[in-house]
Amino acid sequence: MRATVQISLDVLSIDEALATAEMAIRAGVDWLEAGTPLIIAEGMHGVRALRAAFPHVPIVADLKTMDGGYLEAEVMAKAGATHVVVMARAHEETIHMVVKAGRDLGIKVMGDNLGCEDMVAGARRLEDLGCDYVIHHIGYDERRGIAARGLPMPSPLDQLREVVAACSVPVQAVGGLTLEQAVRTPEYGAPLVVLGAPLTIDADAFKTASGDLESSLRLICEKVHAYGDVAK
Repeated sequence: MRATVQISLDVLSIDEALATAEMAIRAGVDWLEAGTPLIIAEGMHGVRALRAAFPHVPIVADLKTMDGGYLEAEVMAKAGATHVVVMARAHEETIHMVVKAGRDLGIKVMGDNLGCEDMVAGARRLEDLGCDYVIHHIGYDERRGIAARGLPMPSPLDQLREVVAACSVPVQAVGGLTLEQAVRTPEYGAPLVVLGAPLTIDADAFKTASGDLESSLRLICEKVHAYGDVAK
């Protein structure tokens, strides 16, 4: 798969999501994600607004589905999402129903292994159950809770190579990565690079003399796209 940049619109209003998305698309971002905060705040209305503004751009609805799989996927597909997210910790039947909705409605299913005791096995399970992509994900609370106990904060990079090796579908890594780390995930065989938004450009390699956020994001997109087709 060609190295691809996805921006997660982790904001609480449609106006902010649209403004950030417009800047991101100008800079070269490939996919838009209606992040979980936007899904909670605006639901299908946020996805519908993104689709109206960007009719040809793939849109991921980060539902983190745990139940009601077909209905949740159907609602977002009708709103304009091209991809939906189901959790590996959901019941097998829920994953089956999201996958069925994906096939029926012509959308792709991304399976998220957040919270799995065995992250590699969780990723493999998602593919075996029919997911089109795997999200290898270390959660916000998990990272910070472990660090608060004085232990090393876990990173998706810790097992990313193992997850990629276990899957034949494309993988993305999410959770606590710096921009520099995220941009390098294609080197691990994971072609889907996820950037969070609101963005803080904190990697020296991507700062511009003007401090202009859009220009910095353009540099990131150019770096990712330079990987071309990513070999596993």
